[in-house]
Amino acid sequence: MTTTEIKTNDRATTPATTVRSNSATGRLDFAKSAPKVFRAVIGLDAAARAGLDPTLVELVQIRASHLNRCAYCLHMHTTDARKAGESEERLHMVAVWQEADHFFTGREQAALALTDAVTRIGDAGVPDEVYDRAAAHFDEEELAHLLALILTINTWNRIALATARRAGTDER
Repeated sequence: MTTTEIKTNDRATTPATTVRSNSATGRLDFAKSAPKVFRAVIGLDAAARAGLDPTLVELVQIRASHLNRCAYCLHMHTTDARKAGESEERLHMVAVWQEADHFFTGREQAALALTDAVTRIGDAGVPDEVYDRAAAHFDEEELAHLLALILTINTWNRIALATARRAGTDER
């Protein structure tokens, strides 16, 4: 079988197209290949952020990106956090926030714990104590926005990883 053929039910067929629009990685450019989906994720991202503290937003995005090993998003959000005035010290502590909890407010700790649980949801779901801790620091609307933010950054991480986005190549 050649690279332009796909074996299906014992007969070879030629695919309609092979999408390789990101020349740097050989993977598709998601925004160009699925613009409506891309805009929908941008819309979800913007809606999720509404009403949340911008510092908290960046901490959550950094933590999820670290857990997902997404260098592209980690670079983007640490850059944004620095521009917003976040300290290098706190940025370095996000990866070990549980051991360095004194660097973060109770509200930030609750958000980071929820980020850990939702990002690693397959491990143990979201334990009641983690959810209850977040619910004690956020009203229902804020908590819903926080959950949406965590879902969104996990989506962005998966898009970036699946399309082999490279850290430092964004337009920021």
